[in-house]
Amino acid sequence: MWYSVNMRREVLSPADMQELGGIIGSRCKGGEVIVLVGDIGAGKTTFVKGLARSLGVDDDVQSPTFTISRIYEAAHNLMLAHYDFYRLSDPGLMKDELAESMHDSQIVTVIEWAEIVNDVLPSDTLYLDIQTQPNDSRVVTMTPGSNRSHALIEGIV
Repeated sequence: MWYSVNMRREVLSPADMQELGGIIGSRCKGGEVIVLVGDIGAGKTTFVKGLARSLGVDDDVQSPTFTISRIYEAAHNLMLAHYDFYRLSDPGLMKDELAESMHDSQIVTVIEWAEIVNDVLPSDTLYLDIQTQPNDSRVVTMTPGSNRSHALIEGIV
């Protein structure tokens, strides 16, 4: 079932963005795919830091803009795979790595700048569109693809 109703949440600070990531991360069990949409500086990596913390990642989460991907060990035999395709005009072999990650039930996959890999994303993908507001707050529009991704955001707005 496709959810046509988007959920919106205003985020007032980086701490609030990490909190939102933490709420969603605390609901992840592995196998989830989350796409982050937003301009540079919108708070995508800040969101991932909160998500990672809630998954039990001990490492310092950094943007994968220059490395394309970063993999983190989490608690309960889970992994966090964080991809950023901003600098690529063609995903090449990274598309294969991404496909493997998304089909692993022990990995939570987060993708920034996913436009060039849209054709391999599962239908049950959670999309978060982060828009910077004139007062430096953010409005996060969350669009779930189906039941599993809807459960990640249910009741948090």
